[in-house]
Amino acid sequence: MTIHNLGDQNSVLNQFISEIRDLQIQKDPMRFRRNIERIGEILGYEFSKELAYHSKTVETPLGNKSMHLSQDQVVICSILRAGLPLHQGLLNYFDAAENAFISAYRKHENNEDDFEVVVDYFAAPSLEGKVLVLTDPMLATGRTLENVLKGLKDHGTPKQIHIVSVIGSKTGIDYIKDIFPESTHLWIAAVDPELNARGYIIPGIGDAGDLAYGQKL
Repeated sequence: MTIHNLGDQNSVLNQFISEIRDLQIQKDPMRFRRNIERIGEILGYEFSKELAYHSKTVETPLGNKSMHLSQDQVVICSILRAGLPLHQGLLNYFDAAENAFISAYRKHENNEDDFEVVVDYFAAPSLEGKVLVLTDPMLATGRTLENVLKGLKDHGTPKQIHIVSVIGSKTGIDYIKDIFPESTHLWIAAVDPELNARGYIIPGIGDAGDLAYGQKL
């Protein structure tokens, strides 16, 4: 797996990451969602450089111009519900992308720290020969992405897989390295050092789904 940690570079991306981490700023759910969306746009721009391109002549009012345009069919697959703002950020840049959605959540028995990832909804087009973009804002343990990959197997073999994430843990990244094809690319805005006992990223941001859409029962 090729890892692209954009947090290692100085850019405006760091401002958006700082705001989604900030305990006071993240109290505004609309601003939180918009920051995640903008992070998705930046990550989408970066991974677009890995797509296949071909030359196409465009007619302007004053002549013709040869342009290099992507020829890949992109499928953006997001994990509900936390992945929706990130999905929108990518969709802002990939107008013609197809879309897939999967519901995955942590099930804690008797409120214990151990949990299983439950997948109970999945809708996707054929992935055969296409570029699959998996979006998950918080790459914590990596088990959610593992289950998503298993769920996609019946939908065809993608040409290439890109994972787009906002914040990940070193543990989670190391875990998915052994699960995804070696040719997979991970595009991530920040990597944090550890997980707590319940599998949440430290220092992280908290629960991305709750911050974007309100607390759940």
